[in-house]
Amino acid sequence: MEFTFNRNVKLTAVLLLLAAVTQALYTALYVAEVDVPRQLIWGFEAALFVMTALFAGTATVQTTRLHIGFVAIAFASVLNIIQVGIGLTQFGPFREAAGALEGMEPAAASVVAYSFMVYNAAKAMLAFAAIIFGMAKLSEGAKALGGLTVFMGAVAFVTNILSMAMGRDWSGELPLAGGLGVLATVLLAVCLLGSKREGK
Repeated sequence: MEFTFNRNVKLTAVLLLLAAVTQALYTALYVAEVDVPRQLIWGFEAALFVMTALFAGTATVQTTRLHIGFVAIAFASVLNIIQVGIGLTQFGPFREAAGALEGMEPAAASVVAYSFMVYNAAKAMLAFAAIIFGMAKLSEGAKALGGLTVFMGAVAFVTNILSMAMGRDWSGELPLAGGLGVLATVLLAVCLLGSKREGK
């Protein structure tokens, strides 16, 4: 199979949609207090982002325009791999240590906080990509999709930057930054699926 630019863009879009669905599913199960199979869901998500980094990274060097948008997607994917890796390999041991040793709770909390900072950084990059590709749709005449994508991307970018700077608690119990980041990712994927073909 030849991985042309247009094929890489479509594969990137599909993978982003799958990742958004996976994150929404995990959140729904967590809120419903269902026993969440973290290893399975997070492992699947990591695999999605490995492939997204490859396809978006390749599209970055193939495209004749909007390079910064593809760079944002590729780097966000790498950050998501790191964030999932922290969750899968560090959360458990630090939680056990905090339960067994007095004084370990701050260290365990710091690992979780670091993981969420990486998560918000990735969401901010995807939100920035949504702004870039939303503006491209606007220039193509798709005012409704382009305008909505730019707006959601901008709001998601600001909320995730605030979460990075101020911590998760700034919005209370409401997972505002993450939820808006997922919505911006969905709109970004829709823009990519409907993007104009390039001759590469």
